[in-house]
Amino acid sequence: MQLDWNDLASGRAAAFCNRTVRLTGWLAGPAAGGARSVLVAEPPCCPGCLPGSALARVEVSVAVPLGRGAARLEGVLDGPAGGWRLDDARPVGGGFGRRRLLAAAPLICVAAAAPGADPRAVMANAATVDLHSHAGKLLYVRTAAPFTPVAEPMRQGGLAVTCLAIVSDAPTHRVMADHRIHPYRDPAPGELYAYAQRAFARLHQLAQEQSLTIVTDAAGLRAARADRPCVVVAAEGGDFLEGNPDRVDEAYERWQLRQLQLTHYRVNELGDIQTEEPVHGGLTDAGAAVIRRCNARGLVVDVAHGTLELVRRAAAVTTKPLVLSHTSLTTRPRPFTRLITPEHARQVAETGGVIGIWPVAALFPDMAALAGALARMAAVVGVEHVGLGTDMMGLVGPATFDSYAQLPAFTAALLAAGFGGDDVRKLLGGNYARVFAASMA
Repeated sequence: MQLDWNDLASGRAAAFCNRTVRLTGWLAGPAAGGARSVLVAEPPCCPGCLPGSALARVEVSVAVPLGRGAARLEGVLDGPAGGWRLDDARPVGGGFGRRRLLAAAPLICVAAAAPGADPRAVMANAATVDLHSHAGKLLYVRTAAPFTPVAEPMRQGGLAVTCLAIVSDAPTHRVMADHRIHPYRDPAPGELYAYAQRAFARLHQLAQEQSLTIVTDAAGLRAARADRPCVVVAAEGGDFLEGNPDRVDEAYERWQLRQLQLTHYRVNELGDIQTEEPVHGGLTDAGAAVIRRCNARGLVVDVAHGTLELVRRAAAVTTKPLVLSHTSLTTRPRPFTRLITPEHARQVAETGGVIGIWPVAALFPDMAALAGALARMAAVVGVEHVGLGTDMMGLVGPATFDSYAQLPAFTAALLAAGFGGDDVRKLLGGNYARVFAASMA
């Protein structure tokens, strides 16, 4: 009997106790006391962050080696008093076609024969783009740490453009005891505006030192190639605006800002975030005004970290496509997750926008798994609305994709997942280039 996680959550699976069942999930680590493994529907965003509900996890009573992807196990079901258990568990193989992998198993990699195309040939003459990055130790604003190479790995890997983002709320948040990032104090008036000026200046310094051309218009993005790598100036969090849309104009002109993410880890004047309790009910009126100003001036609006309610109103307000630069898909959302549901994704796609998939190693431990994550998002919203957002040097935990020199390996994984050359070029930057051009128009 093949069980579904909904059967466990609802308690319906109790009818199959003491019977041999099969269940597909993720071996996330040892249970309390370390004697057993724990199977969950999805890997946690952060190490040690398992679902709180006993009905959302299954203890595996016989040690099963932790794999590098989803596991399909067979065993005798016990529970639910005190939680579910799978006794005498053993791995079972096979049985999943490509369509079922895309539609039914959120974390199983797409396994398809590589068509034999040369990854670099597919990437040639394409404007490859990372939708979201903090590469080069950009975020070390207060310590002014020396920059690490950005341009050279881009040339090595064939990446033409990285959307390099300052973090405007950085002075007010940190990782707390629950292993999640939270704001821990309110900023003083003007503090985050002043901090952002220093952060933008550091970004420009990095670009100058490494001969990275700053892209300011659609023609510049179309012309970008890896032998002359470029950056799009971005901001993660509109906190430096302090609710004032006029500062969009200032950042556009003074710092060449072309991509603005409305929120980050602080509920700010523009709206609510996924990782804290909502305060505003979504996007605020100030946030709507900022979107309208971005549309008028020619800035890409990024709704990453925003709640579904924020994205719904943003989609209704904007006249240009939205970007959600770094996330991945879930069909079983947990409180405060940074992952998004199909409905959330479709809100972005219906504006003509693009969603960047991030390379969180806890979710996607290798390039094949990461390619599978793009395939699953494409199955929901269409290949024209998916891209890569590495969050380079910004992830809390390890990253599968942590150097731009790895881009050919990722391209090979996309080809092996069954994408054709044209679709791979869309995923690697063509989709973002279309959104960027529409935002400039």
